[in-house]
Amino acid sequence: MGSKRENNKIKFEECPFQEAMDLVSGKWTMTIINTLMSGKLRFKELERAVEGINTRMLVKTLKELESKKIVKRKAYATVPPTVEYSLEEKGIALQPVIKEIQNWAINNM
Repeated sequence: MGSKRENNKIKFEECPFQEAMDLVSGKWTMTIINTLMSGKLRFKELERAVEGINTRMLVKTLKELESKKIVKRKAYATVPPTVEYSLEEKGIALQPVIKEIQNWAINNM
């Protein structure tokens, strides 16, 4: 039988902090979420707003965020196709966290 200390350890996979960090850990993830905090954006608008990202990486990151229910993708049947991105409830819930990180950066960097 393990010691009391070993029994109280949280498994890496079950750690809420680690799960949250895995959710938002991509290089562009927080930047995209922060950009979408201002409201819905079309793909090209989002691509222009996120300085330094290439199209392939933006598509990949948006797909990941969509699969995690942080970003919502809405496609319109127009010619050419129109696609808008906005934050889901999970993404909106990250706003205070992002604001606090921004405040910390302003005060400490």
